[in-house]
Amino acid sequence: MAARAKAMKAAGVDVVSMSLGEPDMDTPEHVRRAVQEAVDDHWSHYGPVAGIPALREAVANYQNSLSGNAIPWIADDVVVSVGAKMAIYNTIQAIINPGDEVIIPMPSWVSYSEMVKLAEGTVVPVQTTFENRYCLTPEELRKALTSKTRLIILCSPNNPTGAVYSHAELEALLAVLREYPDVYILADEIYNELLYTNTQGPITFSSFTDFADRLVIINGVSKAYAMTGYRVGWIMSKNKGFINACIRLQGQQLTCATMVAQKAAEAALTGGKECVDQMREVFASRRKLICSLAAEIPGFKFHEPEGAFYLFPDVSKWGTGDEVAERLLEEAHVAVVSGSAFGCPSCIRLSYAISEDEIRIALARMAALLK
Repeated sequence: MAARAKAMKAAGVDVVSMSLGEPDMDTPEHVRRAVQEAVDDHWSHYGPVAGIPALREAVANYQNSLSGNAIPWIADDVVVSVGAKMAIYNTIQAIINPGDEVIIPMPSWVSYSEMVKLAEGTVVPVQTTFENRYCLTPEELRKALTSKTRLIILCSPNNPTGAVYSHAELEALLAVLREYPDVYILADEIYNELLYTNTQGPITFSSFTDFADRLVIINGVSKAYAMTGYRVGWIMSKNKGFINACIRLQGQQLTCATMVAQKAAEAALTGGKECVDQMREVFASRRKLICSLAAEIPGFKFHEPEGAFYLFPDVSKWGTGDEVAERLLEEAHVAVVSGSAFGCPSCIRLSYAISEDEIRIALARMAALLK
């Protein structure tokens, strides 16, 4: 959809694109300065496969600040990769053997299932419900678990729904998983800084100490620091065998993440959070705006997103998500993503990582067409 929107814009059509999942802000100034300094200081050679020590330590300190040292993370628990996407891919490759089952609550980010297939694993999609904010329930989890289950993937705040699991909801899921000690948990926390409804700050899986040996936390600088193109993410785990496996795999794959980008990520994590707080405020304002405008469209059914920067309305009143997305692009010149891409064909995903003026224009066009 993003590619089609760009092609239409190039042809002179005024398209508002709500399809991309990346902040529209500039990378913070202190991070950009760090890039210049890294170039001048000749950070241009090969580095350690697992990442430069200073960045690994910064990641560990960052995670400890979120969880209050519930699980005491150290630099050796961290593997720096080329974006959170590669980190997830390598986690799945290191854990999953052919035939192993991976539970993925639907709707989910588009790449999870495909990565499992590349590892020759079996995807076990669990369809969640609108009534439960598209969050997995303990009952749904228990029905999906079998003797072949090896991994569950949970994303909070969620892409595409914007839902956030509460501490109590996570505890209820983990109570079930305690009965299945061979199941790993991949916790995708890439949106954890973009949280609007919890004044206590990010809710992280690393608060649950008894899962330390089978918990894998994925994060990166792409979303919180507007650094999508820098491609720096990381894997965190206390399981040394798993971490060593990821390092061996990555050594054959990519040698190391780009050194200049690693220095930029180090600067991001050690340079204060004022820029993140400012970005969150901007997104919070856009969230309020898009929800108020969407609520005025009869038949639009949605939950207010609690995190990330997506609205995920059910549009089944007008057809499938594919049909609605197609008509919105061709007739209203608004690019959105069909929910079928995320395993929920009755919905569409709207990214509000665009300006408030663009949000107003896009929602007005949508309302006019749908009405």
